[in-house]
Amino acid sequence: MNWDDLRFFLALAREGTVSGAGRVLEVKHTTVARRIAGLEEQLGSRLFDRMSSGYAMTQVGENLMPHALGVEELVNAADREVFGMDAELSGSLKLAASYDVFTCLITPKLHLFTDKYPRIELELVSSTGLVDLGSRQADIALRLSPKPPEQLIGRKIVPLSHGVYASEAYLEKRLEQKLEHKCDAEQLILWGHEKTMPEWVVDHFPNARVFARASEIMTMLDAVKNNFGLARMPCYVADAEPRLRRIDVSLTPSDWGVWVLSHADLRSTARVRASREFLIDIIEQQRELIEGLNSRYSEFA
Repeated sequence: MNWDDLRFFLALAREGTVSGAGRVLEVKHTTVARRIAGLEEQLGSRLFDRMSSGYAMTQVGENLMPHALGVEELVNAADREVFGMDAELSGSLKLAASYDVFTCLITPKLHLFTDKYPRIELELVSSTGLVDLGSRQADIALRLSPKPPEQLIGRKIVPLSHGVYASEAYLEKRLEQKLEHKCDAEQLILWGHEKTMPEWVVDHFPNARVFARASEIMTMLDAVKNNFGLARMPCYVADAEPRLRRIDVSLTPSDWGVWVLSHADLRSTARVRASREFLIDIIEQQRELIEGLNSRYSEFA
């Protein structure tokens, strides 16, 4: 049995289907099925029961699981340690952030990093979910979080501020309706997971109704830009859009912030250290934007 066999075993155990495991491992599903069959033949035992809904581990598979996880952690630790010994400002570097953080805060200034370190090849990992720094899905990450996982090192650079925003066109329409003594309900764009009205709506717009829901921030921003209504958004996203105006209402402060993080094993890697210092610097430079100090307000009644 070797580590490569265990990689296929772990992927299928986690995903439950050969197609899902194939996507994770970036191989064809037939390759997954063949490798699992070969491992089972080598062990002389079935590791999975094949069912219509997918693959379920047998008792043998469940017994193997903790050993496979232990080997995975050893391999990942070795990989991180070897990578961490690299003192050269060259080579590849995986930088992870959400699409909006990249677009609004990072990529407009990233040429400054590549000008200074032309031998570092950047891989930008854009994801709405959290990448696993422990398994080297990324070397350094910018995360919006109240508190990151304990095994990561880094610090909170800037607190995250939010505001309620609408387009100028929407606000002008509302003003016209007010002058004509019309009382249409305010239009809202909320998050898909918000099943009840959030605090800011109850406090300031109790008669409003939901016109749209969004699953990620750039879709919400686009809806506001296209006059769908009001939305609560991070200031660094909304204040960068000239057609939007912030509504002067008070909100409960968020405990979230912008964090620059890496795994503890990579703290001495030169290119990770250089990238971390660069990211901290450019986030600090945009503190006023992130804290909402540059907001353009509109009168709203």
